[in-house]
Amino acid sequence: MNAFAALADDTRRDIIRLVAKNGELTSSEICQNFQISPPAISQHLKVLKEANVLLMKKDAQKRIYSLNQSGIQEMEDWILEIKELWVKRLDKLDRYVMKLKAERANDKK
Repeated sequence: MNAFAALADDTRRDIIRLVAKNGELTSSEICQNFQISPPAISQHLKVLKEANVLLMKKDAQKRIYSLNQSGIQEMEDWILEIKELWVKRLDKLDRYVMKLKAERANDKK
């Protein structure tokens, strides 16, 4: 599953927000913030880890989650690329509209 598909779920987005806000959290600490079962949270964490959005390290019996900067960077790069394409299209549209306005202004003279 890719990162965008993983983040299509509200709970997973909330988990990412929570981890981003706190830096690192254990799976137990994450579970305490939701009213769904620990196995359900565990499944969400698995999806986020497989999508390279979260990193997990083990410390004895604890599983500690943090953001995967490279996964987040990959999404950011894609979003910026799309934004750049739209800016170019909008700039082109703006030039066209300005050209039309100039032509209409010349026709009225």
